[in-house]
Amino acid sequence: MELEDKLALLPSQPGVYLMKNGAGTVLYVGKAKNLRSRVRSYFRPSGDGRYRMQFLIPNVEDIEFLVTDTEKEALILENTLIKTHKPRFNVNFRDDKSYVNLRLDPRERYPRLTVVRRPGRDGALYFGPYASSQSVRETLRTLSRIFPLRLCTDHVFNARTRPCLYYQIHRCSAPCVPGHVTDDEYRAIVEQTALFLRGRDEELLKMLYCQVHEASQALRFEEAGRVYRRIRAIERTIERQKVTSAQDRDQDVFGFFREVDKVEIQRLTIRGGKLLGGKSDLFTGQVSPDAEILESYVNQYYAEGHDIPEEVLLPFDLEGRDGLADLLSERRGKRVGVLVPERGEKRGLVAMANKNAELSFRARREREHSQQAILQQIQERLHLRHLPRRIECFDMSNIQGTNPVGSMVVFTDGEPDKARYRKFQVKTVEGPDDFASMYEVLSRRYTRALEEDDLPDLIMVDGGKGQLNIAQAVLWELGIEGPDLVSIAKSRLKSERGGGDKRRTDERFFLPGRKNPVIFPANSPALLLLQRVRDEAHRFAITYHKARRAKATVHSALDDIPGVGPKRRRALLRHFGSVKAIAEASPEAIQEAGMVSRQLAETILQAVQREQHENVQSGDL
Repeated sequence: MELEDKLALLPSQPGVYLMKNGAGTVLYVGKAKNLRSRVRSYFRPSGDGRYRMQFLIPNVEDIEFLVTDTEKEALILENTLIKTHKPRFNVNFRDDKSYVNLRLDPRERYPRLTVVRRPGRDGALYFGPYASSQSVRETLRTLSRIFPLRLCTDHVFNARTRPCLYYQIHRCSAPCVPGHVTDDEYRAIVEQTALFLRGRDEELLKMLYCQVHEASQALRFEEAGRVYRRIRAIERTIERQKVTSAQDRDQDVFGFFREVDKVEIQRLTIRGGKLLGGKSDLFTGQVSPDAEILESYVNQYYAEGHDIPEEVLLPFDLEGRDGLADLLSERRGKRVGVLVPERGEKRGLVAMANKNAELSFRARREREHSQQAILQQIQERLHLRHLPRRIECFDMSNIQGTNPVGSMVVFTDGEPDKARYRKFQVKTVEGPDDFASMYEVLSRRYTRALEEDDLPDLIMVDGGKGQLNIAQAVLWELGIEGPDLVSIAKSRLKSERGGGDKRRTDERFFLPGRKNPVIFPANSPALLLLQRVRDEAHRFAITYHKARRAKATVHSALDDIPGVGPKRRRALLRHFGSVKAIAEASPEAIQEAGMVSRQLAETILQAVQREQHENVQSGDL
């Protein structure tokens, strides 16, 4: 069926449409209250009227549409299709790992705060999102000084027989040991923590002042003093927070800035009338109208499970605003207002978000220009054929040949591109042979890169001429000629002539076909960037090697028992706390904790008791 015939069949109902090119690739996914009116507007003889659509429409050769009963259903379907097809011309919100949240599960007997990347729908309480792990750590440090929740993991908690150091410095109430805090007292601390994280400061302080009064009336002055110190700590913390609204509301405020096909969207998180933080996202190559981009972004953001506030403030109206409000209200379980304020305090918040979006865009562009200049310096100094916009750097790690691993880190436009990082477990090399390990890792990486047409601009290996020759041999064998190649040799201490003082040599860069290394000026921006790339590859390799080494050394009798897999092993260790505790348990207790048969429980007990006996005989325990 021709495209014109499909346009004639479009219904005047809500739904979702998919624009495709001749190869069947989805270029754009859109939502409309009236499919016929919206889609046909793109193909009128006068054109869409927006310059940016000239890049999309000439490539469209096919259109599919899906009718929905309501606009709310169309929003859900649009989000699903964008995540599935990742269209080139859509805003594709990526819930990257820069977002972090705090999790508190009040259903546990002694809940604790944990850091998670993605909120789940498991009945627990989630607070955030926070812009970075650093802001979460700062929040946790503040909370531990005010609310003494346990900090240890379940494994450590179950194994404790006496309070830890955190109890001694008043950072934990020691629920691990009976007699230090009752269940009701701990539950009260959990409730207070939740109120504080929700921004309900006035409600929390009122509750605590009542506790001080009651304790004083009952002559429990030590308890009253402890609660009063908590009040003072909360009040000091509140003083440092910026009040943005006289109303005690939870709000998310969205700002929008656009320059040609680049869009910056800013989000401000306000809880209890206080600005907790903000984050901006940049999207390039956008051809859709502003309202469609913002609606798609907001829909995808909350679909990822982020906390939905009472009000969502937008800089301009959306066609599907009512449907979006219904969808968010359904997800939250309470009414959510999606508002476009035109005056007053709320309009001021939107204006602030818009200004922050613009400032973030300008700052990002300045950084890009600065990075571009640094990359040009690297290209000129190393005589590269290409501007090194994408750099792949490799490093090896092992200890006397054991657990050899390799790492590849990627920097795009001078910044880490962590989605492209790769770890390699060396499989064919025995003993400490860095050259052979490098050969294997590079061969595996660029065999696949050749198949996927995914080559970088610059390949950098950590080492000297030897590593450079290995990399050159791999590229020659695979017939790869595109990327530039360089090796970086670390600076080292060198004695002056006559055995005098030692000095540190410069970082040296070796190039194919050149005898002498290239030396950058000390502390030049180009040198600092290349050092940063090399150090990141080293860090990534060391971290992976440590993880493999730790996995190899942590072994118990449970690993060798048929019928005891990872799930049962975790259940047993979580219940008993240690292998030693399992060895001291009865078969009935093991049977109940591990959900195993009586025969398997006896096998487990015999195996761990035998291991404990052998450890005692060898002096390991």
